[in-house]
Amino acid sequence: MGHLYFLVFFVLYSMNAFLKTRKKEFGTLVLLGMTNMQLRRMVFLENGLLGLLATITGIGLGTAFAKVILLAAENVLSLEQTLTFYWPWQAVMLTFAAFVLLFAGISFFTAAVLRGDKLIDLLKGSVMPRPEPKASIWLSLLAALCIGTGYAVALKVEGVAVAAAFIPVSVLVIIGTYFLFTQLSVRLIHFGKKRKAFFWRKTNMLFLSDMAYRMKDNARMFFLTAILSTVAFSAIGALVGFKTMMNDSILKENPFALEYISQAGNPEETERAHVEAIEETLRSEQIAYTLYKAEMKTVAGAEDGQTVVTVKQSDYNQAAEAAGESPVHLQDGQAVAIYYSNPFINRMDRQEQLSFAEQDTVLQVTDRMQTYVLPIFSTFYVIPDSVFASLQGEKLERFYAFDVADWGSTLHAGEQLREKFGKRGSGPYDYKSLAIAMHEMNQSYGVILFVGLFIGVVFFVAAGSFLYFRLYADLEDDKHKFSAIRRLGLSDEEQAKVVTRQLLLLFFVPVGTALIHGAVALTAFQRMFSFSLVMESALVLGSFLLIQLIYFLLIRARYIHQLRTE
Repeated sequence: MGHLYFLVFFVLYSMNAFLKTRKKEFGTLVLLGMTNMQLRRMVFLENGLLGLLATITGIGLGTAFAKVILLAAENVLSLEQTLTFYWPWQAVMLTFAAFVLLFAGISFFTAAVLRGDKLIDLLKGSVMPRPEPKASIWLSLLAALCIGTGYAVALKVEGVAVAAAFIPVSVLVIIGTYFLFTQLSVRLIHFGKKRKAFFWRKTNMLFLSDMAYRMKDNARMFFLTAILSTVAFSAIGALVGFKTMMNDSILKENPFALEYISQAGNPEETERAHVEAIEETLRSEQIAYTLYKAEMKTVAGAEDGQTVVTVKQSDYNQAAEAAGESPVHLQDGQAVAIYYSNPFINRMDRQEQLSFAEQDTVLQVTDRMQTYVLPIFSTFYVIPDSVFASLQGEKLERFYAFDVADWGSTLHAGEQLREKFGKRGSGPYDYKSLAIAMHEMNQSYGVILFVGLFIGVVFFVAAGSFLYFRLYADLEDDKHKFSAIRRLGLSDEEQAKVVTRQLLLLFFVPVGTALIHGAVALTAFQRMFSFSLVMESALVLGSFLLIQLIYFLLIRARYIHQLRTE
């Protein structure tokens, strides 16, 4: 529903920007005898025809470039699944009808509120004298307070508290951003004007005097641009960061290329046949591997009858060293607790002693470690080999790890073995392939990432369009202003410098604010999952900043050229 409100406002804003540039034209027509009704009818028909042509052109261009966008997504995101192009006639008809109704409604609204009786206002357009913009000191302080409080809360909370703080922080930052542009920015410009040494330096007087009006006039546009850009930055940054986090999680929790777990009740003949099939498949694919084996016993504990999962020291250390983890060093009567943990789950067992039913052996738990060497998603204990051999386990499981230097090369072998073994959970055994897990995640998440990137880019382009519309609306006024100032001795170089500084603020104040908002939001996101996203955040925010810089350079060159064209 939010995108519908945005669409209505965007079309209304663009139409008003175009109408503003034609005020003098309307004044001339009224002066020549055009009535209010005729003026409204003309505006309604023009806007309606413009909207109809824009809708048809947009649908046509969208259809023409749809296949190109889909092909680009397949290659950039390395998707195996073909993003098939087809003619969605129902969606096209619905889009056409919706936009026709939208343009018709906005055209009717624009024509209804347009009045031609104030002839002098139309003829003068937007060059009528305006009072100097003022700003409230209290609302300026409120802007700083809201943004500061929102940032402090966002950077302070951790874990699930980030989700709870999302709405109140967003409300504070949105309120603060609105008053930042409508109040605080004007106060800062007034502060600069009061510093005479700075104000009277070269063209600063011209720059600051004009910027006070521009900031006040463009405050709502700056606010919308900043919020839209923040949404784009945060959404895309979160998607890219979440993909990185998922990839890292899969790599951490699957330290070996292939794993086979023989559970209790799995016949030894089946277990042996499966392990031999894995080795034969790897040999046929000419993949070098090292096999590691570990036995796991589930035994009854002496306290409350709870079961305890145990692994002997020698098996664990072999697998741990192969996975790049620290081995365990035990003395007689000692054990080490190994626990599983992720950003949402921490299953550490705090007991100090380990005792077993029907046995007098008591082990002291001397250390606790978090590793992913064995596929056990709860606390288990590494114990001396001699104690492990004496335990009468209720359940015996065996873990086989196939270590391959280039795990990505095992994708085809992994798919062959999955077809042979069947789906996970189809028997008293489990089979895992790191290459398959990573491949499936990238394929399934790639489509989501593509949709998110596309929507984020649309919001960012819309934010840039707001800036362009505003420039277009002020073009005629700027032409007259700089034409008059040039007669007083302003050189082309000085004019370009003043315009560049104004455009820098116009383009980078809202986007710079959005970049800071986005950086804080992505920092809170990484604190939620206790995962560093510095590189991903810098990549996303830096890419948008580069795009904005290129857009600024293109618009600046064109705008200065138009200003010098009489």
